[in-house]
Amino acid sequence: MTPHSANHDGADRVARTAELIKKTFDPVPRVAMILGSGLGSVTASIDAPRTLPFDRIEGFPVTRVAGHAGQLLCGELVSTPLLVQQGRVHYYEGHPMDMVVLLTRALALAGVKVLVVTNAAGGVSPDLKAGDLMRLTDHLNLMGANPLTGPHNENYGPRFPDLSRAYDPDVGAILDQAASDSGHELHTGIYAAFSGPSYETPAEIRMVRSLGASAVGMSTVPEVIAATQMGVRAGAISCIANSAAGMSHQGISHDEVLDVTAKASVNLAAILEKALPRLHAL
Repeated sequence: MTPHSANHDGADRVARTAELIKKTFDPVPRVAMILGSGLGSVTASIDAPRTLPFDRIEGFPVTRVAGHAGQLLCGELVSTPLLVQQGRVHYYEGHPMDMVVLLTRALALAGVKVLVVTNAAGGVSPDLKAGDLMRLTDHLNLMGANPLTGPHNENYGPRFPDLSRAYDPDVGAILDQAASDSGHELHTGIYAAFSGPSYETPAEIRMVRSLGASAVGMSTVPEVIAATQMGVRAGAISCIANSAAGMSHQGISHDEVLDVTAKASVNLAAILEKALPRLHAL
C-alpha cells in the first residue's frame, strides 16, 4: 500500500466515524471532552447518557490501558449537551499518529467546535503537588512524531497550521473563571509530551524544567495539534498525579496515578460544570 492510498483509507475511516457519531448522538454537542487516565468519574453527573463503545468504531483499537473506559458518551451536564471521549489510544501502544487522532478529527467533522482535553501528568514545577490541576498554556512536543506528518488532507485544514493559539485564550479564560467560581485552584503552565511508555529519567526532567515545562506526560499534544488544524478551539487540563522523576525520593507507578486522579476528578468535575455553559456559548 502506497503512502497516498494509506492516507486516503485513513481519511475515509475518519469520515465514516464522523457519520457514525452523528447518527448515534444526533444532534452532536458543540463541546466535547477527552478524559485521561483515572478521570472517568467526571461523567457521573451526566444525565441521560448514550454511549458508543470504541469496539463499534470500524478499525479503531480497543484501549487496553488501565483507567480508560474506551467509549464515547453523550448526554447533558448542568442542562448543557456534552460529548465525552472516555479514554484514548496512545502513541506508545504502537498505534500510528493518524489513529491516535482519529477520534479528534471525527469529532471535528461531526460538528464539535470546542474541545477540552485532560490527562494525568507528572509535576515538574516544585509548586505543583499530587492532586493539583494545571491548565495548559503551551506545550513542548518531545514525542518524536507529529499527527500532521505525511500526505496533506485539505479537508482537515491548512498544511502548516499556526499553533501560537493552540490553547485557545477564550477557552482558558472560561476555565480559569470556572475554577474561581467553584472554589478550586487551577494552576497554569507548559506541558512537555514524551512518547512513553517508560516514565522520564531524572535527566530528562531536568531538561524540560530548564525549557520551562511545569508538567510532563504522554498524550494530549497530538489531539490539540489535530484539533487546532481543523479549527476546533482547544483547552487542556492536567491532573498532577505525582512528582516527576528526580523531583522526590518516591518511585512512580501507574496505580498511584489512577488513585490520585480518581480523587482529583471530583474537583475537575466541579470546574467543568461551571465552565460548560460558557464553553457552549463560544
